Amino acid sequence: MLKIAMLSKWHVHAVDYAKVVKSSGNAMITAVWDDDETRGEAWAKELGCDWEPCLDTLLARDDVDAVICDTPTTAHRDVLTRAAKAKKHIFTEKALAATAADCEAIADEIEKAGVTFTISLPQRTEQIARLAKEMVDRGDFGKISFVRIRKAHSGVSGGWLPEYWFEEKDAGGGALMDLGCHPMYMAAWLGGKPVRVTSIMNMPLGSKVDENAAVSIEFENGIIANAETSFISHRTPELLEIYGTDATLIAIGTDVRLYHKNVAAFTQDYITPALPSPMPLPISLFIDACITGTGAPEHFGTRDGIELTRLLEGAYISNRENRTVLL
Repeated sequence: MLKIAMLSKWHVHAVDYAKVVKSSGNAMITAVWDDDETRGEAWAKELGCDWEPCLDTLLARDDVDAVICDTPTTAHRDVLTRAAKAKKHIFTEKALAATAADCEAIADEIEKAGVTFTISLPQRTEQIARLAKEMVDRGDFGKISFVRIRKAHSGVSGGWLPEYWFEEKDAGGGALMDLGCHPMYMAAWLGGKPVRVTSIMNMPLGSKVDENAAVSIEFENGIIANAETSFISHRTPELLEIYGTDATLIAIGTDVRLYHKNVAAFTQDYITPALPSPMPLPISLFIDACITGTGAPEHFGTRDGIELTRLLEGAYISNRENRTVLL
């Protein structure tokens, strides 16, 4: 039985991760730490586990094999490096850190410790995303010219995100640093090596951080990707569009349409492609990897986290300085 400690309930996904652990059948929660003692103590009581107010004391416990980190993003470097030095396996919410320098420091400690690491990039497990990746890797699109990915919700306009979500000193940014991670890491997964980035962000409803963001990324192979996100969109379906010389894929929500030149002799319309089998979420992959000792799951390791933050950091610099950033 894998023994896991929950590090903070700051992130809105912390509760979901705890539910996965408790329902997994092969892992259990033994302790909770939080820099907010009131929040942490109440959560430990709710989970039926120990409350530990000192992080170092928790990390020294024999009944903690692994940690799930849901602290403020700007605290990740401190918390994750301490966990790695304590030889605890690590699962973390995205982003790995707010700066690439912090990500590199975290990755160095994890490599030295030899512990299993997984970052939560859940869209990479989704069937439509996996179909797109398989097609890109096979060269089914021919020469890809453009990719568009959008993920947005009404967290600000609907008033359901917590107020502390908009403190840049904790979150490291706004919509792009949070929800915008998904289109950004998907763009990197599909596009390859990025060479430059430019962005526009604003806050139409007056938040302290960006509520609305659009990022354009050029990749070494000539692909241009647009990554879009927002905290002020009402019922926006997820969008994925890939345009190539041989094929076009358009997914709106769960509706997927594909047109390939090889079907032109049979139909001039789009077809509905078969999707790959479902894949477990990163948190489940992490638990299995810790138990089996197979190491970080592919596409969810420290390098993936570093690459995501490099894009995020470049996008924030681009918006702040009103310029294109070379990567």
